[in-house]
Amino acid sequence: MRILEHLAGPPVPALHGEGILLRMPRRGDYAAWRDLRGESRNFLKPWEPLWAADELSWEAYRQRLRRYAHDARDGVSYTFFLFDASGRTLYGGTTLSQIRRGVAQSGTLGYWMGERHAGAGLMARAVEQMKLFAFDVHRLHRIEAACLPRNKRSIGLLEKCGFVREGHLRSYLKIAGRWEDHYLYSLLAEEWSSSQPRARMGAAVVQ
Repeated sequence: MRILEHLAGPPVPALHGEGILLRMPRRGDYAAWRDLRGESRNFLKPWEPLWAADELSWEAYRQRLRRYAHDARDGVSYTFFLFDASGRTLYGGTTLSQIRRGVAQSGTLGYWMGERHAGAGLMARAVEQMKLFAFDVHRLHRIEAACLPRNKRSIGLLEKCGFVREGHLRSYLKIAGRWEDHYLYSLLAEEWSSSQPRARMGAAVVQ
């Protein structure tokens, strides 16, 4: 199955950071994803779109995989699962989506973390790798991220990672069944490139 997945899937690199691995989701990740999301349900639901009745089913996961692969082939969105360096323990996930070319050259950052792994600095490491992926690999000029004004953990993450708050978006996204205001954050390529010295990304094609 892994050979078939490799042949059918888009050539998206795996991203290696400090003690972490980011790679595209696979069929074999289903049980770990289902269990982590299931046990973190109450932790995640206040910050996400309304969960479907079959949110954690195999069929829903399989549809996600198809959408992820399709979007990556089209170059409009890239979804990664966040693991420990060995790729055995699933921590959460992150996405670079809504990629626009032409005069915009921008994308939107999203992320989620399993409750038992929250607060350990793992997502900050993942965001650093996503910056490299967006700016070094895809040559984007701007990354945006939106978060609820009451989501102090997400605000702290974005500001720690160098994102700047630009504004307050009214009724921006429907979260947990309600239209919610969001803060808009962004990071520009020139701000990132002029920051502290950085190592080049160690990227390898997913095997």
